[in-house]
Amino acid sequence: MRAHEAGALHGEIGSRGPAWLRTPVDVNALVPQLWPRNVVRGPAGALTVAGLDVRDLAAEYGTPAYVLDEDDLRERCREFRAAFPDADVYYAGKAFLCRAVVRMIAEEGLFLDVCTGGELATALSAGMPAERIGFHGNNKSVAELTRAVDAGVGRIIVDSFTEIDRLSELARERGVRPKVLVRVTVGVEAHTHEFIATAHEDQKFGFSLAGGAAAAAAFKILDEDVLELRGLHSHIGSQIFDASGFEVSARRVLALQSQIRDARGVELPELDLGGGFGIAYTTQDDPASPHDLAKRLRKIVDGECAAENLAVPHLSVEPGRAIVGPAVFTLYQAGTVKDVDGLRTYVSVDGGMSDNIRTALYDASYSATMANRTSTAQPMLARVVGKHCESGDIVVKDEFLPADVQPGDLVAVPGTGAYCRSMASNYNHVPRPPVVAVRDGRARLIVRRETEDDLLALDLG
Repeated sequence: MRAHEAGALHGEIGSRGPAWLRTPVDVNALVPQLWPRNVVRGPAGALTVAGLDVRDLAAEYGTPAYVLDEDDLRERCREFRAAFPDADVYYAGKAFLCRAVVRMIAEEGLFLDVCTGGELATALSAGMPAERIGFHGNNKSVAELTRAVDAGVGRIIVDSFTEIDRLSELARERGVRPKVLVRVTVGVEAHTHEFIATAHEDQKFGFSLAGGAAAAAAFKILDEDVLELRGLHSHIGSQIFDASGFEVSARRVLALQSQIRDARGVELPELDLGGGFGIAYTTQDDPASPHDLAKRLRKIVDGECAAENLAVPHLSVEPGRAIVGPAVFTLYQAGTVKDVDGLRTYVSVDGGMSDNIRTALYDASYSATMANRTSTAQPMLARVVGKHCESGDIVVKDEFLPADVQPGDLVAVPGTGAYCRSMASNYNHVPRPPVVAVRDGRARLIVRRETEDDLLALDLG
């Protein structure tokens, strides 16, 4: 069945459209794997999160708002730590980063991956120890590298020969020896969207394995003996469910590790397999648990190391979406409800592509539910759209909502913790929403709502 069709049957959809659109649904049902763990429907029919009614959250903080279930996020951190007890788990900050989240992941024992000077500044300002930070990026500036070296960042993942030269010059000037990993482009086509597949040859990240650049980069670092080469890094993409890509990636990276050993007599002690672990946005998605991921990855690495006669390196992984994605939902208010010639009903909400660009950018699929009440009305095929002046301003492409949805109703969209607030914009001069963290029946604002004054403050007239 297509996304969202779980729960009891609830009346028939009309005969138009493919079979999945005619499947009876319960528009009040919540599919557990799509929602933060502390979200349920309360006695009055409204969603509650960690004991708080979303109607009260909307009244206090306004809509749209990102609502973070803090205990859910922390529990996902713990699950990854437990699944990878002998490895380093780096939270990929690009998924969503603010100082409160930095503190949460640090308290739960995770490391942090950043990829810009701004992310590094956020991490350091929140008190993350610099030695627990990894620094990614395909075009790190001299200023960014300088800040990373001066702060004592634990490792820098080098991405070009230019960067090796820049970093080496900084190291000589300061008399330090930064730890680095070489990012290897392994030629694996991850089963994901073209824009978030990152290990095939024709893209901007890393050193090509097939063309020999990755080996040349490693030899350059070892021969110059200015930087400390700790290991190799590979990241094959994002929103990945199939472990076969990791198997091919590990085999190719460890073959390079063997080549480096044979040529220079050095066995590199670390291996980073990246992240990109998928989550459930719809009921069609079936992500693996951290335990299953760890078991598969460890088996892959152990087997390939045995085949290459290599010592098993210290492993690290970089989950971002898998930790923060399911822990957040976005709360909107419906503004207009418009039936279009019997084709579908458009439910316009007070946000849109400025707070969730993923549907427009990646053709991503999401789910939605009416959040302020339940309904006995017949289900109708709806499209949840935003308020922006774009026909592609779609939040949820196809969803069943009750036929009596009306202006003023609250609509909640799960799975919005990753790449929604972090990729948010001010398109049409719309201020970005706040992030509200909820825990033990209490809510706190961890990122405030932008205001029109904020927008105008940057406009110098």
